[in-house]
Amino acid sequence: MITSVLVANRGEIACRIFRTCRELGIATVAVYSDADASALHVREADAAVRLPGAAPADTYLRGELIVKAALAAGADAIHPGYGFLSENADFARAVEAAGLVWIGPPPAAIEAMASKTHAKALMGIEPLTTVTASDLPVLVKAAAGGGGRGMRVVRELAALDAELAAARSEALSAFGDGEVFVEPYVENGRHVEVQILADTHGTVWALGTRDCSLQRRHQKVIEEAPAPGLSAAVSASLRELAVRAARAVSYVGAGTVEFLVVDGRAHFLEMNTRLQVEHPVTEAVFGVDLVELQLRVAEGEALGLEPPEPRGHAVEARLYAEDPSAAWAPQAGRLHLLDVPSGVRVDSGFASGDSVGVHYDPMLAKVVAVAPTRAGAIRRLAGALERARVHGLVTNRELLVGALRHEEFVSARMDTGFFDRHLSALAAPGGVVPEVYAAAAVAVASSFPDPAASSGLRFGAYRNLPSQPQQKTCTGRGKHEIRYHRTRTGWDLVDHPEVQVLEADGARVVLEIAGIRREFEVRAYGDGKFHVDSGTHSWTLTPSPRFPEPETTLTPGSLLAPMPGTVVRIAEGLAQGVQVQAGQPLLWLEAMKMEHRITAPTAGTLTTLNAVPGRQVEPGTLLAVVQPEAEAAAEAAAAAESAAEPAAEPVPAPDKETS
Repeated sequence: MITSVLVANRGEIACRIFRTCRELGIATVAVYSDADASALHVREADAAVRLPGAAPADTYLRGELIVKAALAAGADAIHPGYGFLSENADFARAVEAAGLVWIGPPPAAIEAMASKTHAKALMGIEPLTTVTASDLPVLVKAAAGGGGRGMRVVRELAALDAELAAARSEALSAFGDGEVFVEPYVENGRHVEVQILADTHGTVWALGTRDCSLQRRHQKVIEEAPAPGLSAAVSASLRELAVRAARAVSYVGAGTVEFLVVDGRAHFLEMNTRLQVEHPVTEAVFGVDLVELQLRVAEGEALGLEPPEPRGHAVEARLYAEDPSAAWAPQAGRLHLLDVPSGVRVDSGFASGDSVGVHYDPMLAKVVAVAPTRAGAIRRLAGALERARVHGLVTNRELLVGALRHEEFVSARMDTGFFDRHLSALAAPGGVVPEVYAAAAVAVASSFPDPAASSGLRFGAYRNLPSQPQQKTCTGRGKHEIRYHRTRTGWDLVDHPEVQVLEADGARVVLEIAGIRREFEVRAYGDGKFHVDSGTHSWTLTPSPRFPEPETTLTPGSLLAPMPGTVVRIAEGLAQGVQVQAGQPLLWLEAMKMEHRITAPTAGTLTTLNAVPGRQVEPGTLLAVVQPEAEAAAEAAAAAESAAEPAAEPVPAPDKETS
């Protein structure tokens, strides 16, 4: 019997496993890197062991230290979660060799399926060994791991070598294995998968289908169960193939078999020999706890002959600290507030006040809604997300709400190219309440010198004689100047006669806008920003100082770090003075286990190169400067013209005697 489980992972999945262990009366042990010393998963465990020495990004890949930690803490089992060492057969063997229970499939099954090249061979599919123009587009893919890391779509042969190198580097960093392979890239198919669960007695369950087509950078964003719009025949075929794959490797435990469905035909992608991020939607529909079933299977318990019957529909959205409008750039910093309304399931590795670092995946939470119908689940999830309060970081929350309500998704006509087609529209400002009214709420709320000691609406400062209006300038998606008078009867918003201030203090402002009453909650955390929430709308506004600093002008062609991260490599042959083309990759930053390519903004000459491999950079750090061709040509012409002009004749000094 398992009495204590060490989770060889971090963040959301560690917290989720701990939750089930607590319900079953099983003790929990966390491991952590120095960067995670105060993380939520560490705080929630019964005991925690620091993993010393390695860089934070590599800490959870040190299997020998994790096994030692389990033995030292008195754990009798290890759950790998997902990512990191979850599909590492050598780690599974080391766990078993130490006399610990491995809560996962047999090492041989991991070995057969965790390497995607081996898995495809097992299913009769061979990767491409040579690539010609007729094969394009192709997908470069990491042989180990998943989550979109180590994946690159290649549409031009000239880019293949660089993308192979990038994929190898990213895969090595994320999984400790740099093997990659190349396969044909099927455009605009649906990503459909089957959850399987097998015991040691020969029973294999296929727990329905999931659709995970809404992806960015080959990483899932919105998932649901069951996969909508599939015929009964296709669904049955997918379940049959998944069971066949599991039996082929004598599988035990939870796993997922993934397919790309195009025109009703299923193309095998891979088998993930672990729990998936999106497992909650299957749990909701089938009424099971997959982590509990993993534990029971690891103890040798038999599953029933048939799985439970599915009921209803579940949809999950991954809330990320990232900016979709800036190439999905991950965000780091303080998460001041994370508050999601009740009525939905929230799995998270963060709590209000935690810091989001640069070393790991930027997912803040998974939000899951379940309802009797798909339409009901979508509506419930979108409503919960838009009412959530997330302060301190830019997130993809608005994008998620827009995607859930997009006609293509609602009608189940989505595919893996959804965000490629609709990102610009979904990332554009929206909402029925213009941002200027949030700025008005900020102006009113911030007029109180001490929000905690505010005396109320009708007793504010006022003058007997008319004066110039006070002004508050705030910048969000736009720039808003709010001019107002504060009198003995309240506030007068000079440029907005349609707005009446009904109530106000330092944190709550009630406005009547063209006859419609709206309440705004205004919060500040000392970071120079105001976070405003009003019903289904949220804004982050930055006030301008009364006496702004003079603006600094960047040199045209300057490349600034878009996020905190580490310079992992620089393009071969890149040096100051070389000519570059617009869009040419210059260097790569690693942030949150993903590589981000920095390209030349224009054709021209590289005049500055500050990036050094291994260097940590903050957002806004100057990495390089590309002098545009036109400027370089103008400078060269001016220099040539200057050199061609005859030297000026010296002018003799005046004669002192005759001057």
